[in-house]
Amino acid sequence: MKCHGCYKETTTDFCLSCRKKLFNGVKISSVLPFDAPKAETLLSYQEHSKRLSISGVQLKYTLYLNESNLELREKGGQYIIKPIPMARQLKNLKVAPENEHLTMQIAEQVFKINVANNGLLYFMDNQPAYITKRFDIKPDGSKFLQEDFAQLTNRSKITHREAFKYEGTYEEIGILIKKYVSAYMPALEEFFKQVLFNYIISNGDAHLKNFSLYRNDEGEYKLTPAYDLMSTVIHTPTESDTALSLYSGDINSTFYSTYGCYGKPDFMEFAKRIGIISKRAERILNEFILFSNKADLLIDQSFLSTSVKETYQSNLKDKIKRLSIH
Repeated sequence: MKCHGCYKETTTDFCLSCRKKLFNGVKISSVLPFDAPKAETLLSYQEHSKRLSISGVQLKYTLYLNESNLELREKGGQYIIKPIPMARQLKNLKVAPENEHLTMQIAEQVFKINVANNGLLYFMDNQPAYITKRFDIKPDGSKFLQEDFAQLTNRSKITHREAFKYEGTYEEIGILIKKYVSAYMPALEEFFKQVLFNYIISNGDAHLKNFSLYRNDEGEYKLTPAYDLMSTVIHTPTESDTALSLYSGDINSTFYSTYGCYGKPDFMEFAKRIGIISKRAERILNEFILFSNKADLLIDQSFLSTSVKETYQSNLKDKIKRLSIH
């Protein structure tokens, strides 16, 4: 069978490596001991967990590892679980958990991006759920101080209205990384990779709240692992390529004016503006183009339906083609 973490062949639901990363080595079943939330059971879920919103449509709940069982908890949870979104206006809703799981795996396995540990589970009624281990929880149960870039740019519903998290540029985030992170160069390169990855994977919802800094025990700010990565175009086909502009005035670039989309020159300019040297940026871009075929292998191994796999691969190839234009 396939590991529900990394897709490798294994004799258990999660291979040993994924068990160590996700569940401290504990053998966990991929089937949860309860059904997925439904309209008639939602109130019960709310009594045992905390409801949060992802772009207004996706629910997530907290889980606690009690010996070898995962339990719903309102407080003290070490995991976040996301069932199928309850939103009729989106396409391919049933594959949303696996979409996020696959995208996170591609980020980590193919492009070596630091991501939150994650996996795929199923409720007792066979509905899928994405699970991720919280990286803001310390071993003693206390939390690291974490701030997303909506907070760090002082944007909120009160100051910038409902769409506050979509106002700003990725350049603005890069400038703040240089301001707050002492070892900022590795953090900037990691951030650059995340922005580039979101573009090629067709994640048009990588907004200000999907990038964060945390303060470690020494009081230093660090870039958090990547989270909330998914190919959103699978569910919202008409959305824009990115949630934020790369930099102010980017649509006036020669490449964008010619092709109507971002290309390699735009990402090189973005890298320059946030302080990444040209050779490093070009190397990262070339590696993304070179290694993109490896992503196809993971897509094939995933639990997505054949039609969604083909759409996922087609969108990826289109973005890589854009980056390959000279």
